Order: sequence, then C-alpha cells, then structure tokens
Amino acid sequence: MAHTQLLKPQTLAELIGHLHRIFDSDKIDVEEVKTLLQSYQSNPSEWRKYAKFDKFRYTRNLVDEGNGKFNLMILCWGEGHGSAIHDHTNSHCFLKILQGNLKETLFSWPDPGKKEMVKRSESILEQNQSTYMSDTIGLHRVENVSHTESAVSLHLYSPPFDHCQCFDQRTGHKATVKMTFWSKFGERSSHVSTEGLYKCKLLLLYKPHEPLI
Repeated sequence: MAHTQLLKPQTLAELIGHLHRIFDSDKIDVEEVKTLLQSYQSNPSEWRKYAKFDKFRYTRNLVDEGNGKFNLMILCWGEGHGSAIHDHTNSHCFLKILQGNLKETLFSWPDPGKKEMVKRSESILEQNQSTYMSDTIGLHRVENVSHTESAVSLHLYSPPFDHCQCFDQRTGHKATVKMTFWSKFGERSSHVSTEGLYKCKLLLLYKPHEPLI
C-alpha cells in the first residue's frame, strides 16, 4: 500500500487525526504507525484530562475508538503497578511512554513440556520512546518498577479487543480475562468490573499485578 504522507503531529489531536487516516485502509502498515507514534512528543497539557489514576492498580482510559478500527487509550501506572504476562488476541499493540519509565519483559509462549515460562528480554522504556508487540513476537509484562514516580503510557490496539489471556510465569497456565475501561473520553466509567483483576491475581507468584493491558 502507498504510505500516507506523514507530518510530525504537533498535538495529540493531530496524532489522532493522522491515525484515523492511516486506519481508513483495510491493510495496516505497522512501520508507518510506529513512525507516527514515535514522532509525537508528549505534552501533558494535551493528555492530562485522560490520565485517571487509582491507588491500588493501573487504569485503562479510553481516548478514541478509531471508528471501530482501533482503540487508543492512556494507561496510568502508580508506583509499583504492573500487568500480568499476557497476549494480545491476535491484535497489533503499539505503546508509547508519555511520562516516567516502564519496564517491559518479553516471554516466549509456554512450552507444554516445561513449567517455568522462558524470559527472553527486559528493557526500560523512557519518556517518548515507543515499542510494538504482537502475538507473533510472543508475550509480555509491563511494569512501573519505580517506588517514587508514576508513569503514563499511550496504547493503540488494532483491531480492538476486550478479552485476552494472562499467564502464570511458574507454570504457563493461562486464564481468559475481560478488560474494562476506568474512564472513557475523560469521564469516569459508570461501572468497572474487577473480574479480570481477580482472575489474574490467582495466577501470579510474587505480588498482585493488575488488570491486563
């Protein structure tokens, strides 16, 4: 497919406009989306209204529904908050750091012949850095390992999904969980289910991580 002419987005609104044009196509150019997200420079005054924190777990805050082609959301991570090891239901996952740092740990898919899941790599993502993940790459866990600073990240998932699988690092056992939004378009959601949270907690070894990304 021909590349959409990309101009560096100066604002979050411009970024969203560019994303809508890219996703008008039936075929998604992953590199084009990665380049666009990388070019956007975080400006808290633009995304602060979407950044809703919770004391006990990280939050998923919907910014744009992408005409059904993608979900764009802001995740807010308090000190020590993190996700379970999880997949992405055959969707593309794009992640950009808006504030603070996040640790990403990549895992291979569980091997039926082994118990402990294989950790492949760890990396620290800093402000304005971005990354890409899909089920063909493997599984990952994302954490704010700081005990003094919060973190905020921008996520795009295409196609959108509301269920995925989380995994127990010790055994590779998995559970299907439902994800919900803490807020939508800057307004607190009327109902936030904790079903996924409790299922994930049962699978984790060291500490209760939070609802899946």
